[in-house]
Parts: sequence; structure tokens; C-alpha cells
Amino acid sequence: MKPKIISINISKEKGTKKEPIDKAYVLKDKGLMNDVHAGNWHRQVSFLALESIEKMRAKGLNASYGDFAENITTLGIDLISLPVGTKLKLGNEVEVVITQIGKKCHLGCEIFKLTGDCVMPKEGIFAKVLKGGTISIADEIRIEEP
Repeated sequence: MKPKIISINISKEKGTKKEPIDKAYVLKDKGLMNDVHAGNWHRQVSFLALESIEKMRAKGLNASYGDFAENITTLGIDLISLPVGTKLKLGNEVEVVITQIGKKCHLGCEIFKLTGDCVMPKEGIFAKVLKGGTISIADEIRIEEP
């Protein structure tokens, strides 16, 4: 199976879960259009694998796409094995470079309160947009050679 995008998620406010959309325009050096986390910094786009969400489901959490505030939910790619500096091509146009693996957990995270664990701090990755364009659900994700 080729790695692919299975959900694209945005939110208008920080601290809220992201809502799935069918496609998005990704702005160079910014992130997903209309997403609160887009901006001139190193975490413009966040990724989380469906496989990571399923780990939380196995702990009894009724989790869905965007619940961990990820912009892009993936299938078939081992995100956390990719080193910082890895370039990914999303669909036919968008290119990103991984800038961070994991993050510090927010204090009082609702998911942590419910389950005693959260995957985003350990298994989420973040990227900066090198080339903008449109992405859609089911677009292929390709690892570009450095």
C-alpha cells in the first residue's frame, strides 16, 4: 500500500479539535489556509498516523481524525521513523520538510485526563512548507531523497 492522506483537518481557534475537510490549499512558508496554526514558524503543518490514533482507540478513547489537532492524518507511513530534515511530497504539488518530531504536551490535555496517555507528543510530526499547492484526501505521500 502506498502511503496516503486519509484526512485533512483545520481549526479556527487554538485548543480545539480540528474539523475534517475534503481538500486544502497549502501556502508556502505558512501552512494550511484557514488553519489557526498556519504562520511563519517551524510547525506550519502537523501530521499524525492513523496507526497512532488506533493505539488510543485501543485504550478506550473514541478518537477520530483531527481530535489530536493534526492537520494531516496519514495511512501507511511510519512518521516517527523519519528524521528531521526529511522532505515529503504531498499529492502532485505540495512539498514539506520535517522540522520536529513530537512536542511538549499541553497541561490539562483532555485526552490525557481521559486515558492517562496521548500519542501526539510522542508520535506527531511537524513540518514547514517548501512549496504550496492543493492537497486532497487520498493523495499519495512520497518520501523525497535528501
